[in-house]
Amino acid sequence: MKVVAFNGSARKDGNCAFLIRRVFQELERENIETELIQLAGAKLHGCRACYGCFQKKNSRCQFDDDQLNDYLAKILESHSLILASPTYFSDVSPEMKALIDRVGFVARANNNLLARKAGAAIVTVRRAGAIHALDTLNHFFLCQSMFLVGSSYWNIGFGREKGEVEKDEEGLKTMAVLGQNLAWLLKKIAAFQK
Repeated sequence: MKVVAFNGSARKDGNCAFLIRRVFQELERENIETELIQLAGAKLHGCRACYGCFQKKNSRCQFDDDQLNDYLAKILESHSLILASPTYFSDVSPEMKALIDRVGFVARANNNLLARKAGAAIVTVRRAGAIHALDTLNHFFLCQSMFLVGSSYWNIGFGREKGEVEKDEEGLKTMAVLGQNLAWLLKKIAAFQK
């Protein structure tokens, strides 16, 4: 089993990456393979609404001028997807929005490619607006027919400056439980598919 996570922060190895790695600790204890992809500095543009993916139906975006198709291939190889974003004006980062818009279009154009994968959202926030950002990510999972994985509280960590989220004890506990819940679900799905 494999879980791929995307850090949608413009800041590499910041608070979002730290929380993802906290979830990964629990997954790796259960021998689940993990991969972290950081969108900071990535070449990734928004959806151009050309509908080429609906015409070609080849499980790819027709634009090969950025890294989206590489990311999509990693998502399709995985059993679960974690999306993490800082809160930018009560929503996800532009990098994350570009990723979910384009992956979502390609997946829907190709018979719901993400259906029945497990999805987990993680949001970091300085003070407020995190619930809307979390909803954006969760709505993406839900409209892709994915299984939504939660925790003991909202999947949110508090901190603005790099490393501040490490002091959020409740947020860290929430990420640990999220990892445990995701591992449990993936094992149940795998057992059912045998």
